[in-house]
Amino acid sequence: MSDLSYKSCRLCARNCGVDRRSKVGFCKASDEMYISRAALHFWEEPPISGSRGSGTVFFSGCSLSCVFCQNREISRGRNGKFVSVKRLSEIMLSLQEKGAHNINLVTPTHYIPSVAEAIRLAKSNGLTIPIVYNTGSYETPEALRLLSGLVDVYLPDLKYFRAKTAEEYSKAADYPTVARAAIAEMVRQVGDPHFSEEGIMTKGVIVRILLLPSRVAEAQLSLKYLLDTYGDSIYVSLMNQYTPMQGMRPPLNRPVTRDEYRRLTEYAEKIGLKNGFTQEFGTAKESFIPPFDGEGL
Repeated sequence: MSDLSYKSCRLCARNCGVDRRSKVGFCKASDEMYISRAALHFWEEPPISGSRGSGTVFFSGCSLSCVFCQNREISRGRNGKFVSVKRLSEIMLSLQEKGAHNINLVTPTHYIPSVAEAIRLAKSNGLTIPIVYNTGSYETPEALRLLSGLVDVYLPDLKYFRAKTAEEYSKAADYPTVARAAIAEMVRQVGDPHFSEEGIMTKGVIVRILLLPSRVAEAQLSLKYLLDTYGDSIYVSLMNQYTPMQGMRPPLNRPVTRDEYRRLTEYAEKIGLKNGFTQEFGTAKESFIPPFDGEGL
């Protein structure tokens, strides 16, 4: 294992440097994978979920700790089950047998060394469907290189354009810089998008922009950056599903309005976005948050 190990952890941009074999860092994770759910999921972008669902594995813990996190039940590392590398590889194969279009690894940043090992083991035992890496983008290019040749589709967020917003909502003022570098490494690894005959993405990058209340201008800046930098070589998903959790302060205490989302989608059309996804309105419902009940483990 390289110096990007659990012994002195620097897998994300927090650069804690803690020995996760004996204590935890910002992500609240030890050196053993803690997973909360592994099941077919139907609420991703169409080329990810398809008709049969995405074989989604939800990891507990997170390096960002966003104040508005809709998965806070697991992102704080309080819900799940310890799973070995061998068991994760078996879970991947089980999801393939259930008809999943892909294996969708959600928030796996803090477990990259183990995830890479599990992917190799699963592939050696017959895994053939694409690997999707679903992330908040707060990892280093060096850590992502441990996944080179193993991940087929990257599904990163670009949460913030401004350092001030990133600091306020995620205590990570460097997020815009870190995320852009991470996304550049993802694009370098997998290249232009490719799709199966069923319309499932088999290679490529889909960057998600979650529109936050009162943050239309910032989302527009993120979109403009992606289009200027990558053009049609990536897809962009414009999401309106922000779900206000209990106790949120204004403006995060309300869903995104129709007018806010319209302004973002009209801007996307104006600047020439071709490879993009939008959502129907009314997706900001807690019912879209899966139960983190240990299914599939």
